[in-house]
Amino acid sequence: MSPWLAAARAAGTQIAARHADDVDQRARFPAEAVAGLKDRKLLGILVPEADGGPGAGIADVVAICHELGQHCASTAMIYAMHQIQVSCIVRHAGANSWQRAFMSRLASEQLLLASATSEAGVGGDVRSSVCALDEKRGRFTLVKQAPVISYGEHCDAILVTARRTPQAPASDQVIVVVPRAGMELQRQESWDTLGMRGTCSNGYRLSAEGEMSQVVPAPYADVSAQTMLPTCHLVWSALWLGIATEAMARSRAFVRMEARRKPGVPPIGATRLAQALVDLQSMRSNLVTQLHRYEEAIGSDDRLSALPFAVAMNNLKLGCSHQAVKIVEQAMLICGLAGYRNDSPFSIGRLLRDAQSAVVMVNNDRIVANNATLALALRDEPELLA
Repeated sequence: MSPWLAAARAAGTQIAARHADDVDQRARFPAEAVAGLKDRKLLGILVPEADGGPGAGIADVVAICHELGQHCASTAMIYAMHQIQVSCIVRHAGANSWQRAFMSRLASEQLLLASATSEAGVGGDVRSSVCALDEKRGRFTLVKQAPVISYGEHCDAILVTARRTPQAPASDQVIVVVPRAGMELQRQESWDTLGMRGTCSNGYRLSAEGEMSQVVPAPYADVSAQTMLPTCHLVWSALWLGIATEAMARSRAFVRMEARRKPGVPPIGATRLAQALVDLQSMRSNLVTQLHRYEEAIGSDDRLSALPFAVAMNNLKLGCSHQAVKIVEQAMLICGLAGYRNDSPFSIGRLLRDAQSAVVMVNNDRIVANNATLALALRDEPELLA
């Protein structure tokens, strides 16, 4: 076990799990768990050694998301979304001195990053922006109507998508790193949801200003295809696997308890448990396969931007999001009333509600429609079966 995973396990078992129900009930930011991750220096693990970080890899982040997902899904999602933003800077900052200095701060100060990619007026299409950079003498201003900025009031910086200039097409986007001191958030929508309540994903009017050196050099289209999309689907799938893993652990404990109570009589849920474990293994295998695919493609912009790669990563999200819900639902049936109750050690309620978010954030119908478009452009691609 890596030292980072060991640290995450300690934070998960000792802190996140202890506060998870309260975080869910009050829809509050999991401040204790995030502080525990900062204390253990886990927010900056992707920062390269040359910039003052430990230089961990995506597999380390995936493992941590899986671990945290077993204890508090909101904490796991916050950690996942943070690392998605970190990976974008690490991979695409290039020689930009401002951003390399920011990475050093991220590692030393354990800064928490959020993102503002969704926007009112574009129909949910994150590859289009109404918001634009207005540049004057090497500085920019921007205003973005963001229907969702997760944990926006608790982060240290936000990565904001915007059109390159007010005259640029909606699809000509860049990412801007905006530290807390350079922004103003006006809350406009609240976050009262079925699950993932601790992410505090309220809507805001975001106003920001800063230096043009805060703009990530690479076009957003490249950042999205080569880094943001695969990282999103890998870390999200990992935390959903964590939720499903915890649901199976609770249902397995319930079946064992029943077996001890009635020796010689197979518990009624034992067969269903065996079947659900097949789905859990399939979900884990899918994640590991696509993680290896991404690790092999890192360093090749052509492979990362290829259509088969995008389809494979989309399929990972589609498959894992459905399997997570299915597995947790099976856990509910295995545990029966004990799983249905909120005051039971075998309660599945929070896990079931959190898992439901997987198919709607980002909406699977939108991803399937994107895959349908990509399929029209694909020739015979054996890579999809690799």
